[in-house]
Amino acid sequence: MTTDRPNRNAVLILGPEEIKGLINMEEAVAAIAQGYKEADEFPIGNAPRRRVHSPDGVRVSNFPGGIPGLGVIGSLTRGEMVSHEGSNQSYPYREHPVYLLWNSETAKLDGMMMGEIFDDRTGFTSIMAFRTGATTGVGVDALARKDAKVFGLFGSGGQAVNKILAIDAVRDIEKVKVYSRNPENRVAFCDKMAPLIEKEVVPVETPEEVIKDSDVVISATDSNVPVFDGSLLEPGQHVVTVVGSNSALVEGGWLKSGRRENDDETVRRADVIVVNHLESVTMEKQAGLYDPMQQGIITEDDINSLGSVLAGAHPGRTSDEQITYHFNNNGTAAADMALAKIVFDRAKEQGRGTEMDIPVPGTQ
Repeated sequence: MTTDRPNRNAVLILGPEEIKGLINMEEAVAAIAQGYKEADEFPIGNAPRRRVHSPDGVRVSNFPGGIPGLGVIGSLTRGEMVSHEGSNQSYPYREHPVYLLWNSETAKLDGMMMGEIFDDRTGFTSIMAFRTGATTGVGVDALARKDAKVFGLFGSGGQAVNKILAIDAVRDIEKVKVYSRNPENRVAFCDKMAPLIEKEVVPVETPEEVIKDSDVVISATDSNVPVFDGSLLEPGQHVVTVVGSNSALVEGGWLKSGRRENDDETVRRADVIVVNHLESVTMEKQAGLYDPMQQGIITEDDINSLGSVLAGAHPGRTSDEQITYHFNNNGTAAADMALAKIVFDRAKEQGRGTEMDIPVPGTQ
């Protein structure tokens, strides 16, 4: 397939069907851990997520950055229609994400990928749920107690599916307790996930049951408002939330206040607070931590990056009694490019995709 013509470059184009079945959750967790570690060691290699909105509710998100250790730099861009129904956010339409991959040593454009990356055990669940789930797994591995075996989960959608795959990749699960607003969805979710991971996955009737006696509490919802009471948290627990939307939704009039799954008490009680990307908390006014900062509950100095923990610059959990909190606040190219590079290389090795023969810049 590769051309040897002078003054020409071969750029590999991969579509949604051509990137399927090339990575699993265990590999994703390891790759994303490497990405965040390198992002901490070379911070100018990644930039904050940027979002723009149309008056009709279309949002385009861009995630630029790279991972020198993998030889890739590039971006992920995705578009979606955003809607709000009561206390939840929904997406009437979400387009395939688009990845652009450049060689980080030569600046040559290696390829473009369009489509969702996911684990074949579950198939497609929702846009970016695989990456978000894998990042939760990285955080659990770094911050939860080593003997964590009972997990409490809020949510029963695509995000929740990938959270279970991720924690199964990093801890020996004994039981997962699941609560979501719809009892039928809750039961169906547990019936699907229990045989998939061959562990006990059970529905519970109240949010309180999710938290009680759990080693890790994970929220994987589309809620705009807190889903649990932080005063119920127990010593030694690790807590994860994922909703980290940008302030433009408020400024554009779509929301009255910033979205958040956590309450102030969760932040107040956390001994260790970790986020994927520090700058985004203040730049996007992400309510989960930005609002507590404005109230004086915490300061910016109380927040650490996931990469700093992985790189050893911050100790993370130092006691089995500490409550640790991972605000999985937004994706970064450190994660997206890690996954994309693995998938791209494997697709190329297998002869997938279509090569576009283009002139070397300046020779056309």
